[in-house]
Amino acid sequence: MYKVTQRIKEFNKDRLPDKLQLKYEFMSENMFRFYRGTCHLFYEDLHQYGSIVSSPLTWICGDLHLENFGSYKGDNRLVYFDLNDFDEACLAPVSFELSRVITSIFVAFSSLKIKESEAITMAKLFLNTYSETLKKGKAYYIEPQTAKGIVSTFLSSVCERKEKEILQRFTILKKGKLVLSLDKIHFFKLDKMLKKQLYQHGTKWLSEHDMKYEIKDIVFRVAGTGSVGCRRYVFLLENRKQVEKYILLEMKEADASSLQPYLKTPQPKWKNHAERVITVEERMQNVSAALLATTVFDKHDFIIQEMQPVKDSIDLMSIKTHPKDIRQVISDMAMLTASAQLRSSGRQGAAIADDLIAFGNNDKWQKEILDYSILYKKQVEKDYREFCMDYKKGALKK
Repeated sequence: MYKVTQRIKEFNKDRLPDKLQLKYEFMSENMFRFYRGTCHLFYEDLHQYGSIVSSPLTWICGDLHLENFGSYKGDNRLVYFDLNDFDEACLAPVSFELSRVITSIFVAFSSLKIKESEAITMAKLFLNTYSETLKKGKAYYIEPQTAKGIVSTFLSSVCERKEKEILQRFTILKKGKLVLSLDKIHFFKLDKMLKKQLYQHGTKWLSEHDMKYEIKDIVFRVAGTGSVGCRRYVFLLENRKQVEKYILLEMKEADASSLQPYLKTPQPKWKNHAERVITVEERMQNVSAALLATTVFDKHDFIIQEMQPVKDSIDLMSIKTHPKDIRQVISDMAMLTASAQLRSSGRQGAAIADDLIAFGNNDKWQKEILDYSILYKKQVEKDYREFCMDYKKGALKK
């Protein structure tokens, strides 16, 4: 067994075994999905490499890559396009976030068989737009009215989507009752005892938060790549005052950030990991996701929020088939990254906006980020190749 496979198995040893096999299957599909599922490798290797550049401390989502931007419904019921995954969130140097996302451009473009020269152009565009946004010292955001290109089309389709259409995708009628569809791709059946315990916990939580909903069904959910194997449940809720008015509520386990072992900067003393995730999310996003909260179930920390549909993230294949939109998407992502850092500046140890503005005005660090990302893409290629060989041999089933 290759060393990289041993590292992956060690990191994932506490995940749910049956769902962990799904994660490994997903990671074997292509190099970009492998990259998405191995955030811990990236930061372990970055730690071994040493500091790329001297950069201000800021709040980061920690696992920034091209598919961790997407739409979500805000608590004001409007739809936004923004950073949307904060499982690894922490206080860290700006260079951590930038090197992760720039490497993702090279890995993603390679997976799509797009020339490296085009990836370099897009990486430079990201870094330049990021710097230009920091220089202005003002946080921006994207909503349907201000979106351009493929993001505009994407958000418009999300806004036009009716709640009933979303429910139709995830539910079926069974013996005259609406229940969640067990497609064994995204939704899986729960053990009866666990389902009963979740029902009791969920009912108590709804009552404590004065939510006039009743639980109609609960399933296990699989989504994404990096978090597959963690505990993740979806509740079908019906409004007690409005018949046939339903919402989907997700309860997702929050674990320690994979950056934690490599952070030299002291972190705030959070109550639990779920509090860390949603606090940083609320600071970095322009508008928080709907029904964002935390809970503890069976001694595990969980994040609760209204479930976001699976397809509400930028699909890389759609970018490939719309080459004219690539520049706009990359530019939007860079602007949102800088805006999130400006928005959360000066909080609990993060650099103030003036420091970020100064960093944006000094572009000497851009080449170092770019060079490291090109170099590390080669490491990802090697790791992915070795992982796939071990996966085909069945080494990850042991």
